[in-house]
Amino acid sequence: MATSKSRKRIKRSIRKKISGTPDRPRISVFKSNKRIYAQIIDDLNGSTLVAASSSELGDAKNTNVELSKEVGKKLAEKAVEAGITSVIFDRNGYVYHGKVKALADGAREGGLKF
Repeated sequence: MATSKSRKRIKRSIRKKISGTPDRPRISVFKSNKRIYAQIIDDLNGSTLVAASSSELGDAKNTNVELSKEVGKKLAEKAVEAGITSVIFDRNGYVYHGKVKALADGAREGGLKF
């Protein structure tokens, strides 16, 4: 419970500083025990433009980090199709390490700039 509270505190401080716009939307990351999810959000309009998750890729014998990188690539592929090339990365209070870093690296490899 303590880690959940501290993550929420960190998340609030991050969200004070960043916001997605139509020109440069925000990538938000969420991790559960089994899955990882990412959305590209336009905060001014309050809408999700593109989303990807590990559940749509299936759990083929990949490790969590490899699967996260694939989710990042899939998100970038969908974003480029929607005409989005530049984004702001919101790690959502998680440490930029492991799965979160792999997702960001996969998105960069897919063509997103942040």
